[in-house]
Amino acid sequence: MTSRFTELAVDCHDPERLAASWCEVLDFKVIDRSEGKVEIGSWVPTVEDVRARQMPPTPLFVRVPEGRTVKNRLHLDVRPVDGSTEGEVTGLPGLGATKTDAGRGSDRNWVVMADPEGNEFRVLRTRAP
Repeated sequence: MTSRFTELAVDCHDPERLAASWCEVLDFKVIDRSEGKVEIGSWVPTVEDVRARQMPPTPLFVRVPEGRTVKNRLHLDVRPVDGSTEGEVTGLPGLGATKTDAGRGSDRNWVVMADPEGNEFRVLRTRAP
């Protein structure tokens, strides 16, 4: 028996808004949408691709009625590849993100941010040349 990690589901109030924001951050595009769901990715998964090998999972934003009540148990890490970490952190508020220390201090190799619905993510040290 073999399974594949194909989607990372993110509960939210506004899947369209959150998907649009993450598309800008990650340079992804919407690859599927249905009632209350928006899936984004850098590739369009096919049944053949998924069956053949493990591919990168795609974020799937799903509308739910309840709000977030506690700290995320799972979060995304993003790493700038064509600019500085500081430049990425400076540009993210224009996409709806906010900077937060989330009670973890600022002496780390990353910056904690929150997306437009408050889901925390980390901006890691850049890999830019």
